[in-house]
Amino acid sequence: MGRFVFRRFISIIPTMFVIATLSFFMIRAAPGGPFSSEKEVPQAVLENLLKKYHMDESLPKQYLRFLGDIARGDLGPSFTNKDFTVNQLISASLPNSIILGLTALFIALILGVSVGIISALRQNSLADYGAMSLAVTGISVPLFVAGPVFMLIFAVWLKWLPTSGWITGRNGLLTLILPAATLSMPYFAYIARLSRASILETLRSDYVRTARAKGLSMPTIMFKHVLKGALLPVVSYLGPACAGIVTGSVVVESIFAIPGLGTFFVRSALNRDYTLIMGTVIVYSLILILMNFVVDLIYGFLDPRISYK
Repeated sequence: MGRFVFRRFISIIPTMFVIATLSFFMIRAAPGGPFSSEKEVPQAVLENLLKKYHMDESLPKQYLRFLGDIARGDLGPSFTNKDFTVNQLISASLPNSIILGLTALFIALILGVSVGIISALRQNSLADYGAMSLAVTGISVPLFVAGPVFMLIFAVWLKWLPTSGWITGRNGLLTLILPAATLSMPYFAYIARLSRASILETLRSDYVRTARAKGLSMPTIMFKHVLKGALLPVVSYLGPACAGIVTGSVVVESIFAIPGLGTFFVRSALNRDYTLIMGTVIVYSLILILMNFVVDLIYGFLDPRISYK
């Protein structure tokens, strides 16, 4: 187990190196630049700006400088957000995106597994059809539609929740409910469908029939024997889902005016802010890699048949 953990941590280094290299050259190959605008910049001013940010150097030299800064944990200055470094912008906004993402993932996991259990135990019943219809709706309705609809119903009509803001404001945790519920919709739907299918397959297994023959109650069979193996597909989905729910919060953050990393990611792409784009790509990639690593560890605890040798 220890050797597996060590090898996986070591493998993160070449993976992040490839991601950083590809992001650097792909961004530089894109047309335009951080100092391109509708208003033409005087040549002398442009030369000073390029010299200040070392963009007057050759591309290989810029690449080596970029790798050296990354190795030191320095993502560089932001080209469009004056007086701020990329590290400062990410450290200020990433916690907000993580809070929103983890809350949405927790909601999706609890509700999705619960709905999957109910649907599997009451297969082909009205509860099963209703739950799966709700799951299909969660997959089908895009977030930019669900968000305004929730806002209209619960904030404008019923006036139960605020329309926008963040937990640091005067409305506190109430501002987290609508965006987290909106963001959790597609993930809740996928988890519900995965858990239902996996639980149905596990319920037909021989060891479950044996447990029933021994006279064990259904709650005991479900929580002691069925769920541990049936949740493996859900755990597999949680790795990319956790990263996707953080990176996919861009639309939700824009709708509910949340100061998250997704907002800076969109702005950096529109403004060709090279350092901020590469910084957010590296952070998002690192989150995805770490989440997949955690999923591999959880797999071993859920299924003893899996070996890390």
